[in-house]
Amino acid sequence: MRSRGRAQKRVHAGVSEMWCHDQKVWRFMLARYLPALAVMSALWEIAQLPLYTLWWEASPSSIAYAVFHCTLGDVLIGVGALLVALIVTRSGALRDWHWIRVGIVAVTFGLAFTAFSEWFNTTVRASWTYSEWMPLTPFVPIGVSPLLQWVVVPVVALALSRRVA
Repeated sequence: MRSRGRAQKRVHAGVSEMWCHDQKVWRFMLARYLPALAVMSALWEIAQLPLYTLWWEASPSSIAYAVFHCTLGDVLIGVGALLVALIVTRSGALRDWHWIRVGIVAVTFGLAFTAFSEWFNTTVRASWTYSEWMPLTPFVPIGVSPLLQWVVVPVVALALSRRVA
C-alpha cells in the first residue's frame, strides 16, 4: 500500500512538472517571449520591406496592413514553434528547460515553415514577389532575408526573454 502511494505521488509530481502545468512557463511565453518576438518581428518586417515589390508598388495603407499581417503571422509561427519545441524536447518546468535544445527545435520548425510558406506564396500562389534587391537561395528561389529572420529573431527573443525573466 505504501509503495503504491509513492508511485502515485511520483506520477502526480511528474505531471505537475510538465511545461504546460507550470505557470512560470505561461508567464514567460505571454509576458516575455511573445512581446519580444512581436517587436523584433515588426522591426524585421519593416527593415526588409524594400526587398519586396510591395514597397515600390503599394499604397502606404497597403504597406501598413502588410507589416501588421506579416508580424501577426510571425508571432503565430514563433509561438507555435516554441510550443512544438517544448513538446518535442519533452520540456518540464521553466527552471529545467534545456534552452539550447528548445531553441534549436524552435528555430528549425520556424525556418522550415517559413521556407515552405515563402516558396508557396511566391511560386505557387504568387501572392507576393521579391524585388531585385532580395538575395535568393541558390537552388530554390526563396528569399534569404525571411529565412535569416527565423535564425536571428527567435534566438534573440529567447535570449532577451530569458535574461529578463
